Amino acid sequence: MNITIEILVRAPIDKVWRAYTSPEDIIQWNAASDDWHTTSSSVELRVGGTFSSRMEAKDGSFGFDFAGTYTKIIPNELIEYAFGDRTASVQFMQTSDGVKLRITFIAETEHSVEEQEQGWQSILNKFASHVEAKK
Repeated sequence: MNITIEILVRAPIDKVWRAYTSPEDIIQWNAASDDWHTTSSSVELRVGGTFSSRMEAKDGSFGFDFAGTYTKIIPNELIEYAFGDRTASVQFMQTSDGVKLRITFIAETEHSVEEQEQGWQSILNKFASHVEAKK
């Protein structure tokens, strides 16, 4: 089953793209809630390149690596990647009000669809706030 989430980011597309693909930015926005954070991130932005973000509970109780391989990249338009046996696509669509960011991914079976939607949407909300606040 596919899940799709989206948000409008009120910023130029090059700024949105850079914040989504820069490890320095990813560390600042990649968390679903205030009690989690990303402690490290790496990005090799090319087809066949890899990415990884270490996500941890701030109390140290749990952590995991979100990692995968890029399968398609069209700068300022599209990123597709595989992670484990799942795939995702990130579309960057210019609008008159900013950039609509749409992420579609294959749901996993451990958490409910609603939990996955909420978690990914929360991260996307934090991303938009991060980009819009950057000078």
